[in-house]
Amino acid sequence: MTRTESGDADATTEYVVVLDVLRHGRQGDDRRRFDAAPIAYALRESDFRLLELTLVEDADVSIGDRLVVSPVADRELIQSVEELSYGDLSNTATAEVDYVVEDIVEADERRFVDFYNDAQPITLRLHQLNLLPGIGKKLRDKILESRKRQGPFESFEDLEERVSGLHRPKEVIVERILDELRDNDVKYKTFVGRDGR
Repeated sequence: MTRTESGDADATTEYVVVLDVLRHGRQGDDRRRFDAAPIAYALRESDFRLLELTLVEDADVSIGDRLVVSPVADRELIQSVEELSYGDLSNTATAEVDYVVEDIVEADERRFVDFYNDAQPITLRLHQLNLLPGIGKKLRDKILESRKRQGPFESFEDLEERVSGLHRPKEVIVERILDELRDNDVKYKTFVGRDGR
């Protein structure tokens, strides 16, 4: 069992989206090309962790497929799972990440709108909202004032309508997630590596 697979105690179904499939394993594998197990690079939906999946021999898996990784008993096409970093991805997987992150944010809009609703101060001088690209002190204060006076935001569209100056709130979240994925040295991880439930 790998490090990623050890946390199946709660039996919550976890999904990944496939970013790339290498039918003959990783380049540089010492085994003969047709002896290597097929692998796929994938992004876990709940916490945006990048994973390498070792697939069963004849797995019919394509880019964009959504697969169950947890609980282990529910897997059908995956033998094992390992975490990896952004720099370990293939060129194809790297190109797909942007689209997959945007699709996940769009499909689970409530979860990411609730980030705007629930964001709190991190320190006396830094607020979680300030971690989002393009949100400075003034825009942060407008968001906080609007949610205080009018209640929680209902959608990305509601955010845009109620907070003047906040353009494309969905894209701002996507950009932050991509920054956290690409840079392991980001000081505050807001989305990557945190369970989104």
